[in-house]
Amino acid sequence: MFWSTVGRFIVIPIALLIAALVSGFVLFTLGLERITGALQGNRSGDDVIVAMFDLTQQGLLLATGLTLIPALVVVIVGEIARIRSAIYYVAGGGVALAAMPMLARMTESGNVVIPETTVLQVFATAGFAGGFVYWLIAGRNA
Repeated sequence: MFWSTVGRFIVIPIALLIAALVSGFVLFTLGLERITGALQGNRSGDDVIVAMFDLTQQGLLLATGLTLIPALVVVIVGEIARIRSAIYYVAGGGVALAAMPMLARMTESGNVVIPETTVLQVFATAGFAGGFVYWLIAGRNA
């Protein structure tokens, strides 16, 4: 019992880190494809530069620690409740990552600004991939 608990304390952070890397990879590649497609029709150089600075600013907002909270909640609830379902981790990962842009764009008054649907699709897809990887490594043995 003791060694299995110690093993879980080692496996969970490693699985969470690997799942985050997979989600980041999917988010970067799929987002880059969507951004390239959106900027392709825009021929003005000044508008592209402004769009890239805005994109960088949004990326820095998403890299804050606040956006990790939804993913941690999914993992903690799944581990405490001993949920072994792949559907829970895949759907939870999608919802957690789809919530990230909304949390990052929260105004000071507490209002949530809902981003475009393509942004939510990209984030949810990355969350699905990360949730599946977490389930493969640690979730199925919860």
